[in-house]
Amino acid sequence: MTTYVYLLTAILAEVIGTSFLQRSEQFTRLWPTLIMALSYAVAFWLLSLTLRTVPLGIAYAIWSGLGIVLVSLAGLVFFQQRLDLPAIIGLAMIVGGVLVVNLFSNSVTH
Repeated sequence: MTTYVYLLTAILAEVIGTSFLQRSEQFTRLWPTLIMALSYAVAFWLLSLTLRTVPLGIAYAIWSGLGIVLVSLAGLVFFQQRLDLPAIIGLAMIVGGVLVVNLFSNSVTH
């Protein structure tokens, strides 16, 4: 269970980093740039801890799938970036893929 706490926290740190990447305005604002860099460092460190027990491909599928969805939600909430119907359908398919991997794959270690 600790492994998935690491992975979820890594994903959240990556989402924070990506959100602050937007706020950094191409690295022209100091504090958002520093928060972004720190968030990414924490995210990759926690992802490396996850890889002790979860296969790379599975960890990365979960990381990228949930990261995409959460970054899209952050864009919607914090940056008023609207999603059209095809984007919402595509995001739902990503969530479905992550669920299939976690619920039905024998590659996932629980």
